[in-house]
Order: sequence, then C-alpha cells, then structure tokens
Amino acid sequence: MRIFAAASEIFPLAKTGGLADVTGALPGALAGHGVGVVTVVPGYPAVMAALEDHAVVHGYADLFGGKARLLKGRARGLDIIAVDAPHLYDRAGSIYLGPDGKDWPDNARRFAALSKAAAELACGKAGEDGAGILHCHDWQTALAPVYVKFAGGPKPAKTVMTVHNIAFQGQFPASIFGTLGLPAQAFAIDGLEYYGNVGFLKGGLATADRITTVSPSYAQEICTPEFGMGLDGLLRARRDVLTGIVNGIDEAVWDPARDPHVPQTYGAKTLDRRAANKRAVEQRFQLTPGDGILHGVVSRLTWQKGMDIFAQCLDAMVAGGARLALVGTGEADIEKAILAAAQRHPGRIGAVLGYDEGLSHLIQAGCDTILVPSRFEPCGLTQLYGLRYGCLPVVARTGGLNDTVIDANDAAIKAGVATGFQFSPVDQETLAHALGRAAECYADPSLWRGMQKRAMASDVSWSGSAAAYVQLYRNLLKA
Repeated sequence: MRIFAAASEIFPLAKTGGLADVTGALPGALAGHGVGVVTVVPGYPAVMAALEDHAVVHGYADLFGGKARLLKGRARGLDIIAVDAPHLYDRAGSIYLGPDGKDWPDNARRFAALSKAAAELACGKAGEDGAGILHCHDWQTALAPVYVKFAGGPKPAKTVMTVHNIAFQGQFPASIFGTLGLPAQAFAIDGLEYYGNVGFLKGGLATADRITTVSPSYAQEICTPEFGMGLDGLLRARRDVLTGIVNGIDEAVWDPARDPHVPQTYGAKTLDRRAANKRAVEQRFQLTPGDGILHGVVSRLTWQKGMDIFAQCLDAMVAGGARLALVGTGEADIEKAILAAAQRHPGRIGAVLGYDEGLSHLIQAGCDTILVPSRFEPCGLTQLYGLRYGCLPVVARTGGLNDTVIDANDAAIKAGVATGFQFSPVDQETLAHALGRAAECYADPSLWRGMQKRAMASDVSWSGSAAAYVQLYRNLLKA
C-alpha cells in the first residue's frame, strides 16, 4: 500500500511540538506493515537543506503568489515531497510566527498552497501517479480534502483527516475564499463556510472520508460542547467515520538505554544509574542537591496545559519538600509567575524559558516525575516519554492522558498495575493532592521502583497504533 501524507512540520526537519514527532515517526511504523508513506511538507530552509537526491515532479507558474516546484527526495531518512515555494516558506524564525511573535499574515495562503499541492499529488494532477489515500494532519493541511472533493482529479483519492488539537482551527475572513481556486459551492455548510468565515479545519472535517484523532478518550470528548470548540455538532453528525487512535513515540529517539542527550544511560534493570542524571539536572538547573522528590515539566506554558494552576501550587510544593526543573515557554503572565517563584525559592525551583530538545531528554531521564496538568490533552507525548524513562507521570484525567496512565489509587497499587498519578478536575486543590500522593509513594522506595518498572514496560510504541491505521486504510479502500 502506498499513501501520501501532508503535514506542516515533521521531525527531525521542522518542529514546534508533538505534531512533528508524530508525522516523523508514523511513516517508519507504517513501513513495518508494508505501507509506504511519502509526506508532503513545506519547503522551509531546514527542509531544503536536508533534501537529498531530489527530482522535480511538478512546477507551478503561480502558486499563491509566486513560482513553485514540487521536489521529491529523501531527507534525514524520510521520503518527502517538498513544496519549494520561496515566497511562502523561505523565512527565518518560527514556522507559524513572524519576528513580532504574531502569526505570519499570509498563513492562509501558505497552508492553502501546501494543501493544494498535496491534493493534486494524491489525485494524479501534479506529476505523480496519485495514491489511494491522502492522510492530512491538523488545520494546516485540512484544505486538502476540500480540494479533493471539489477540484478532484483523474484519480480521486480517499482522504483521512487527523485532528491533533481541535483548539487550532485555521479560521480566516471570507474574503480569502476567492483566492483558493475552489468552485463557489465549496463555500457552503458542507464545505469551508463557518459562521460566515473560511474554516480550514471545519472544511477538512466536513469533507474527509475518515476522521481520526489521537486518543479514544479525545474522540469522545470533542463530540461534546465542552471540548469540541464549536465543531462538536459537525463531529456528532460524522461520528460514524470518527476514530480515536492513540499516538506512539519513536523508541529509537526516546530510549534511555541509548540516549545521547543524557550523561548516564540505563534500563529497567539498572534504575540506580538514574541517580547520575538527577545530579546532572540539579547542576543544570542550579538546584540544591538532595534525595527528595524532583518534579519535571517540559511544556508550553499556557492555559490549555494547566500551567496557570501549576504556578499557584509552587509555594506549597516547595514547602512540602519537593523541587522542580522546568523547561518551557508560552504566555507572558505564566512565565512571569514561574520566574518569580524561582526567585523566591532559589535552589528549589529551576526554570529555563524556551525549548531545548536535549534538556527535555535530561528531565525525563533525571527527574522523578513529569507533570502534565492539562485542561484538555488530545493525546500527549510527554507522559509517554515519562513512562518510557521511568519518570512517573502526574497527569490530569483527560484525553490521551487518561488513556495512557494508570492511576496509583489503592486498588491499582494492590493489583500492581499503577504507572502514575491522575487527578480531576484541573484546579489547585486536586493538583496539590496529586503531588502529595506522588511524594507519599516516592517515600516508599520499593513501591516507587515497582511503579517505575511497570511504567517502563508500558507499550508506548507505534506498533499497535500503526496496525490500527493500516486497518483503517484498508477499510477505506474497500469502501
């Protein structure tokens, strides 16, 4: 089986978050099931620099404001087709944000171009033979199913739309519709029209043959007003084509036994070696050395991630004897609150504002817990990394966090199945209680070591999830 995928970011070529980890790892996992994936990605500078042995498969005299080419080749082990459109993608800085920290003003054109190219490739209109299936990820590629439905081609593809976070929808003024190259009937309730505007994700959800999201719990949640972000009615109407398939992680990249980012590698049978990594975390974050519980955070510092609530817990957390190492960036007020707490508690709280791939690995390998207090979390990869590294997750009971972490309640501890700590709802009291439960368990070395070993034995690979995608593809082709 051969499919095209479309994504705005892909690890290790371009990454702002977990989306890139998924789109970078899934092709390799699918290859083990006999599925070949070619991913259509924007020609960012880093992508173009990594592209090897490429061939031009198609050219555009005008692709949303300038000449463009589709270049097929290999890049860092991935089969890709880069949309080489310098007027859209040859920019320094963030994928989505300009130097002023705001969205690039032409993001609608940039990602319409990506979607159009992917749709035309899949339908045999852009120099390729086409593919039976086009798998699109998030709003940045959600126009592709719309192009397939309304602009078609000699070999119309089946389309799969995966929602990684429904909070990000790609909504733009109706005035852009005339630039998209779509017929008038595409701007309708069964297409792009969304309360008088153009909704990229809404259009993808309305027109795709199948919809997936990244955990079974999140698939249920987004059909409700609380979590559906205004699209719950559409998703309820299309519930028969909606599936939740939990993400996995790339176990070659996230492997405590071979991780080049940490000073001491280890495994489930050599957990004592983690102590060297804990010392390294203390040194890097200027924490007072000690054997007490050390919490870790690797997160966007946003309301969605529950970081405002977490900031309110810091004084009590330190008073209880815990320490914290944090890496993240996000909302200014939350950043300010965390830095202020670090100043109040030198040697107890260390924070690095920004994102550092190596530090994220070190935190997982050296901290005792990883905290993910999200108000909603479609899947979450951070807690999966924590399970893999024996860094026990403390998570809100929502979405994929609920599906992947077994709470250390009394019954689970007695049954010997607990792998972390859940809490609900997301508020200061319940989070503080979860941190307290974690500290109590940590005070029992035998109990803690057993939980670490069970966490590390959890299946966080792509194996089962890749098999689920393959079955979905096969069913779609039969249909």
